[in-house]
Amino acid sequence: MYMTMQPTQDATRSGYAARRKSPIGIGGAIAVHAVVVGAFLLMPKEVIDWVRPTPPITGYPVPLPPPPEPAPPEPTTQTVQTNPLPQKPTTTDPIVPMPVPAGPTIETGPSSPFDGSGTGTVIDPPLPPPHIPVLIDATIAPNALGSFQPDYPGAMIRQGLEGNVTVRVTISPEGRVSDIVKISATDESFWLATQKHALRKWRFRPATRDGVAVSSVKTLTVRFTLTDR
Repeated sequence: MYMTMQPTQDATRSGYAARRKSPIGIGGAIAVHAVVVGAFLLMPKEVIDWVRPTPPITGYPVPLPPPPEPAPPEPTTQTVQTNPLPQKPTTTDPIVPMPVPAGPTIETGPSSPFDGSGTGTVIDPPLPPPHIPVLIDATIAPNALGSFQPDYPGAMIRQGLEGNVTVRVTISPEGRVSDIVKISATDESFWLATQKHALRKWRFRPATRDGVAVSSVKTLTVRFTLTDR
């Protein structure tokens, strides 16, 4: 710290003091100032810091955290009461059991000591399919074809008339005609000639059933023509 001593400008008021400047006084003042500056420089740091004024405490507002967001409302489930549709009662036709024909009785042998002691229902084996017989119709025997045509009635020849006769014959297992029935005839003479000749001369291969000769009935038509004589 430096101190400057300036002379008084007003000579009239302090002329005496100007005239009385003393070197000792000036030196003493300088010495006092030097002592004050030195004492200040030699003062400990702790004392200097203590002497410093405490800085003012500056406060500022602290922002508060934002309030939590409200939780979304829970969805409400509304139950709607509905009236159920009336159900129609269902009816089923009664099941009528079909009669089951009694099958053959199955005889069982003596029981084995290892057989169980339970009960069960005996199931009849399936019936075999019905047998369809093989039928073969009667045919004219090959060796009788040459004598199969009856004799032409003489009266019809003289009149120049032709005709035909339809008959139903019963053929025995031996191949002979056992019965003959007239179905239709152009003239009675044609029918009589056919009946007589069939019972005497007609021969057939008999009909068979599964290879066995049986009686059969056959319908035939005999034609009488003059050109065939």
